[in-house]
Amino acid sequence: MDLAGIRIIDAHVHQWDPFTTPRAFAGKAKLFRYLPISVDTAMKFAPRRDREFSGDPTAYLNRYLPPDYRADVGDAPIDEFMHMEVEWSGEGALAKADETTWVANLPTPEELPLGALIGSADPAAPRFAELLDAHRSASPLFRGIRTMVAHHPDSGVRSFCRTEHALTAPAFLDGFAQLAERELTFDAWIYSHQLPEVSALAERYPEVTIIIDHLGTPAGLFGPVGKHTGTDPGTRRDLLLRWRDDFAALAANPNVVAKCSGAMMPILGHPVPPRGTPTPVPALLDRVGPLLDHCQTVFGPHRMLWGSNFPVDKPITTIPNSIQTIAEAITSHGGGPAELTQVFRGTAQRVYRLAN
Repeated sequence: MDLAGIRIIDAHVHQWDPFTTPRAFAGKAKLFRYLPISVDTAMKFAPRRDREFSGDPTAYLNRYLPPDYRADVGDAPIDEFMHMEVEWSGEGALAKADETTWVANLPTPEELPLGALIGSADPAAPRFAELLDAHRSASPLFRGIRTMVAHHPDSGVRSFCRTEHALTAPAFLDGFAQLAERELTFDAWIYSHQLPEVSALAERYPEVTIIIDHLGTPAGLFGPVGKHTGTDPGTRRDLLLRWRDDFAALAANPNVVAKCSGAMMPILGHPVPPRGTPTPVPALLDRVGPLLDHCQTVFGPHRMLWGSNFPVDKPITTIPNSIQTIAEAITSHGGGPAELTQVFRGTAQRVYRLAN
């Protein structure tokens, strides 16, 4: 796919070191590092919901730092990237700001700088306002937060939040006002049945820019996951129809932006290919094309941006293939250079206030 000289901003990259920083998965990474068995053998003993979410746990069991990301970028025309918080588990009310400090001090390749970062914080937590200020003090690249609120009603699908309706809890809603006061963004990563809760949040706080990550993550849309999610074509069709309606309702809020990321997450039900053999672009496009078409219809390119979601999407695709899949979906929907520029660069620059 010819991107006509467009220089891309990758608006969703995870970086971690489970051996030297506190992560929710650090214990497993350290354990597997010293087990005298292969990763594939160890996988057989992991809970099914973890296996289905990761697809291949290799990335979680190793460091993923700027040189690793640079290697995965390859020849893709990316010249700036953003860090997205990921399961920092330090103790203390202000500990989440330590991730911002850690990321801001990672050396990055000169040709591929860090443009901005999104920190972790929970609006319902005590001292939330103090934590936001600690993030801002840790780095001038701090632009907003993401809160782990993804919760699935199928107990066989991995949830990242203990409570089912965290987005509508009174303490969460009250704390969210602090984002408006500081002109900070909110990245919402949820499962698709939670889309109406994001809509309600957007309606209550129209002055806060909300980025819906990973197209709302309709788990099981492409194949069975968990105990009873996406188990047959009929349930997958119902899942798609509900996603379409709820995604369109969310798009009616002008303060919401759609991030075209995570469409290749294993939890969507993608078949996981053998390690090192990514899914071909035509197969990916057959699956995710209808999602991207609908996204363009209800949001439009001016409210869409791209992120690789690496290394989480790595078991299914490569960064160049992800770019090509999104680009082909945009052009097949009638988009040209202007629309491609908007999705791959312009929206991210505006939403996250990037300098370049």
